[in-house]
Amino acid sequence: MQAAPGSAGRDTAGSQPPLTEPFEIGGVRIANRVLLAPLAGIGNWFVRLQARRHGAGLAVSEMISSFGLHHGNRRTLEELLRIHPDEHPVAIQLFGQDPEVMRSAAAIVAEAGADLIDINMGCPVRKVRKTGAGVALLSDPELAVAIARAAVEGGGGVPVTVKLRSGQQPGDRTGFELALHLVDRAGVAAIAFHPRPASQQHAGEPDYALAHELAERLTVPMIVSGGLQTAAAARRAYRLSGADAVMLARGSLGNPWLFEELLGRRSEPPTHTEVVEELLWVSERAAEHLGPERASRYLRKFYPWYRERMRSARAPL
Repeated sequence: MQAAPGSAGRDTAGSQPPLTEPFEIGGVRIANRVLLAPLAGIGNWFVRLQARRHGAGLAVSEMISSFGLHHGNRRTLEELLRIHPDEHPVAIQLFGQDPEVMRSAAAIVAEAGADLIDINMGCPVRKVRKTGAGVALLSDPELAVAIARAAVEGGGGVPVTVKLRSGQQPGDRTGFELALHLVDRAGVAAIAFHPRPASQQHAGEPDYALAHELAERLTVPMIVSGGLQTAAAARRAYRLSGADAVMLARGSLGNPWLFEELLGRRSEPPTHTEVVEELLWVSERAAEHLGPERASRYLRKFYPWYRERMRSARAPL
């Protein structure tokens, strides 16, 4: 079901639906409320497909430069924008600071077959921030609204969502206020909210009270993200924030079984065999995507995640 205006996905008694219940973003049906967040430098098609295999209702791509798409960069178009036919619905995340370039990029993403277009307004990394994109847009709400509106227009009917943080510094609510403007003035179909300021990166307790306040005021679904390393943490965030869905990021690295756990499909850690088989699947897909030589280098960052998972894995039955 689609969230009714002001309901944040709750029924009239104020309770939240289970994470297993479907919902809609701009008319796009999402099978459940456990989603994969955009993972910079990681969230390519096979990482997204892996999340979908383990139950994620939606996966969002790693952030892609709107300028790279607009100017026809070959790697951007052929590698980063690659969509597997089995991963729908899929959201492609864009970043940039120029409305007209964003309009062009959104049209390219829609033509490529994305079901949703997400705009990054929360990345605190310096090389993104210094271009005026990512979290820097919190300081220029008029530009942020113009960028989102351009994506809505360029996407030709593909729903646009925005992922953003609560603000730049502790106590700063610019992200909160911007979220409301993005919906009311730009026609954004959902907000993914990380209730920590950019200055904290991934440290500190997320402000779920602020997230709950935003969920109450939004007329579109709100997805909560940030610090969801375990199923218990994700369930707590969902409950305290009043969100419509949770978005897993680093907690899912090397642990796609976390999606299954949150959806009630698994109650025990994977076995050693399952972990090895999953890593082999990832390795084969990486070779398919990048070729054996590039894949061998790319996979170096994956091995520690699966090595960590082996430590908590069950022995084969």
